[in-house]
Amino acid sequence: MPRYLFKATYTIEGAKGLLSEGGKSRRDVVAHAAESVGGRLETFDFAFGEHDVFLICELPDHAAAAKVALTVKAAGGADTETVVLISPEEIGSTADNVDYTPPGG
Repeated sequence: MPRYLFKATYTIEGAKGLLSEGGKSRRDVVAHAAESVGGRLETFDFAFGEHDVFLICELPDHAAAAKVALTVKAAGGADTETVVLISPEEIGSTADNVDYTPPGG
């Protein structure tokens, strides 16, 4: 199943919710959202810096990942950025199939 890295940055309202409900409740909400589209939450970590949360989910496909990200954004608690993760095995299985001539080559 494809894996996705979500980077989330809380809005003011989202930060207020985090402070009142706690971090475990936020992780549980995300786990439930992933499960609701047929996936699972793999990791969930709070962080300092530009993003407040980094999480990795296994989800059935890109459409499911987009639905999760859009649902979170539409709720107004956080802005998200989604990164498709590719395993070393996937890269190894496709790298030899590219027919490409570099400029000047």
